[in-house]
Amino acid sequence: METVEDFGKALLSDLGIKAGARMRLEAYTEVVLRNGGTGKARPDGLLVLRSGTTSWTALVEAKVGNTDLTPEQLESYLELARLNGIDALLTISNQFAPLPSHHPVEIAAGSLKKASLWHWSWMYVLTQAALHLESGEVRDREQRVILNEMVRFLSHPSAGVKGFDQMPASWSTVANAVQAGGTLSPRANEVQEVVGAWYQETRDLSLILSRQLGEEVLVKVPRAHVLDPGLRIKEDAERLAQECRLRSIFSVPNTAAAIEVAADFNRRSVYASMRVAAPGDRKSTKARLTWLLRQMAKSRPDNVHVRFYWPGRGPCTQHPLSVLRERPEVAEESGKVVSSFEVVYARDLAGRFAQRRNFVADLEQAIPDFYEQVGQHLKAWQPRAPKIKEDRADPADVGTAAMQKDAELVVSERNSLGEGNAGDA
Repeated sequence: METVEDFGKALLSDLGIKAGARMRLEAYTEVVLRNGGTGKARPDGLLVLRSGTTSWTALVEAKVGNTDLTPEQLESYLELARLNGIDALLTISNQFAPLPSHHPVEIAAGSLKKASLWHWSWMYVLTQAALHLESGEVRDREQRVILNEMVRFLSHPSAGVKGFDQMPASWSTVANAVQAGGTLSPRANEVQEVVGAWYQETRDLSLILSRQLGEEVLVKVPRAHVLDPGLRIKEDAERLAQECRLRSIFSVPNTAAAIEVAADFNRRSVYASMRVAAPGDRKSTKARLTWLLRQMAKSRPDNVHVRFYWPGRGPCTQHPLSVLRERPEVAEESGKVVSSFEVVYARDLAGRFAQRRNFVADLEQAIPDFYEQVGQHLKAWQPRAPKIKEDRADPADVGTAAMQKDAELVVSERNSLGEGNAGDA
């Protein structure tokens, strides 16, 4: 982070810290702080961002392999930060967080008042490095070599960096309970754990897509949830208890729409979908459907369906892509014209849904497959650019003289119409 400036600034910007051209980042390892407190805590590193007489500081604690961060460790480091006037604690591990401000380890609210708490997964750091190298943003040869060596080191099996590879034991418990017809409580520990695991898995999935596409893919989080992680968990736990369903929204640069990903415990299936408005310059459902089918001419029809949304509050309709290709007329509704389409990919996992590792493996195969078959081909409809009318090709055709002539013509026509009506009377 210190040597490859653009990379370091990009990582810090993820924490909401803007490092300008005059700012200098310093990184230290195995630091001994002036006030060490009563414990034996010794952080792995210290970041110092200086700009003139002001500075921002953060302790760094990193874990590798299967070693997870614990609440006790975090609370001791936050106390250490408070004692030494340090602004933040940054942790790095194989645990995943949907946002740097949403830490995967729950700690006492009082400890969070001592210093800011941030978290990166190792896969996030590795992905950002790979994206920087691929984009060509690091132009200095020496810095590119250093960044590539970091990627080479972190990606080696001995480094212990890994993705999210299995759901917790509570995943199987919840999945089996739903299949048995049981009810879920949003306050139950198992439900809370499943929601947290879903956050970690979808974050890892966004990083997988980022590396596949060479562009940063983000999990979209509503502003209210960004500001209040507890509210996010509460509402998603309630959705899981009521609907037996989890969902996340992915934002991919320059795509026609966001990608919604869902896991349905009742159907033991995973879904991916994108919704686009129907083209306004085509007047019939058949013509609008033809526009959509042309975009998906190369898509495999397996597991792909198209939902049709109609004006008003009526229900949507749905047909398999394979059927629509053969008989597009089946989609038509008498007296209605479709207003938007939702392309839906559904994969039935059956018994594998409740299996902790197989669920993750199948989801991480299904969503990139949907993107390859559908997402990268869809284009949002845009109205055509207006054309200059033939009778207005010359600027003089729209000058004041021409405008007055048109206005006089309107008056003349109105007067003629009035005289005609008077004659009829």
